[in-house]
Amino acid sequence: MFGAIEAGGTKFVCGVGTGPNDLITAVFPTTTPEDTIPKVVEFFSGGHGSRVRSVGIGSFGPVDLHIGSPMYGFITSTPKPGWANFGLRSSIEQALGVPVAFDTDGNAALLGEARWGAARGLTDALYLTVGTGIGGGSLADGHVLHGLVHPEMGHLRIPHDLGRDPFPGICPYHGDCLEGLACGPAIEARWHCAGRDLPDSHPAWPLEAHYLALGLVNLTLTVSPQRIILGGGVMHASHLFPFIRREFADLLKGYIRHNRVTVELDSFIVPPELGSRSGVLGAIVLAERALESRAA
Repeated sequence: MFGAIEAGGTKFVCGVGTGPNDLITAVFPTTTPEDTIPKVVEFFSGGHGSRVRSVGIGSFGPVDLHIGSPMYGFITSTPKPGWANFGLRSSIEQALGVPVAFDTDGNAALLGEARWGAARGLTDALYLTVGTGIGGGSLADGHVLHGLVHPEMGHLRIPHDLGRDPFPGICPYHGDCLEGLACGPAIEARWHCAGRDLPDSHPAWPLEAHYLALGLVNLTLTVSPQRIILGGGVMHASHLFPFIRREFADLLKGYIRHNRVTVELDSFIVPPELGSRSGVLGAIVLAERALESRAA
């Protein structure tokens, strides 16, 4: 059995299993490390968790992914109170005594979709999660992209028409980056109402689609994915998808001549097949890799 942790800014999803068919999960709110981590450890220390041979973690960030770094497996410069410079990976490894693999939550979700979901059989794909924050993962030639640190897709700088939308954005670092304008808390701060409570006809949704489409066009032109998967709490508003596809096509203006971004756009920008389980199932894939690395 493998252990999996999807460490999000709002909640930790912990799981035990080998894949979608036998996954058992529990959810804990993300409060402080002192409150959250003991609950996570308790989940894995008893019952089904006692059979876990390794653990994978997909974490909100930014994080340090460089093995050999003194802060490998740390959450670093997050604005989430209490979590900056916290050693998430080491705290789990020391408590459970099993190998632990660590990556971003966006990369973990992409790995889950690549194994069992909407990115099966693809060599190049993109996963963007739109929720408490905005983050993403990129699959390039079959491998998740890390680079200097790791992609921070939510902090793309996108055009902001202050005449149409005078909202300054909520990102504590950049103000009106993609996350600052389009994450769930930004929707609530702009309209004084949570997105889940806004009617489908509300002007929030065309504006949200515009910002997300701007980000997706930039990412498509940069990494050229074969498919884009949009997950996270904001994307539970499924009526957003047609808005985003139309806006995406309008912004791209026929520059990329490929059926996937013209006649097949409905299958190019898609929801996750694994639903809300993409991240925790991707952490199962990471746990497999942790055990393989230990065996090697």
